[in-house]
Amino acid sequence: MSKFNIFSGLKILLLTHLPHLRYTLPMDTLSPESRHLNMSRIRSRDTTPEKLIRKALFKAGFRYRICDKRYPGKPDLIFPRYYAVIFINGCFWHAHGWEPSRSSITSSHANGANATYAHEGCQYFRFPKSNQNFWNKKFMRNKERDAENIRYYQDQCWRICVVWECAIRGKNSRRKINEVAEQISRWLEEPEEAFLEIRG
Repeated sequence: MSKFNIFSGLKILLLTHLPHLRYTLPMDTLSPESRHLNMSRIRSRDTTPEKLIRKALFKAGFRYRICDKRYPGKPDLIFPRYYAVIFINGCFWHAHGWEPSRSSITSSHANGANATYAHEGCQYFRFPKSNQNFWNKKFMRNKERDAENIRYYQDQCWRICVVWECAIRGKNSRRKINEVAEQISRWLEEPEEAFLEIRG
């Protein structure tokens, strides 16, 4: 009998005779090394939202630079002709709608029942239930970095657009992408508006 079958049989036995254990068995079956490897493979550029918006804007006739390292914060799209930059933010990694003061960080003895916090305006951000201190620090730093990037370009008199993943995700995504591209197109051609935020 393989180790897998032995483990599966033991787990079924425990859940059958000790029902209360089903709520305490660990859900994450990956080792820390495997989890780190998976997380390291997540792209920081050329994500699906970025490519979809780039394609729509290119089709509309706009030309741009992509993640140019010469520009602080490496905006996802740079439009030198319009003195404009676009940041396309994933709702999870940039903690869309999350506020540190409202996070559900729990103590080590808490049961974690309230460990998930979702901003009412974004369904794609959930505060992780495990390793919450790590995620709290990471999200705070990510949001601080986002704010620093926006302040830098405002000080340089550049225009900033922030597009959130939830604006193009979900049902009718093709229609949403076209609508976002149209909104960005109008914004680029109308220099009076210095800042634009597009969310779902």
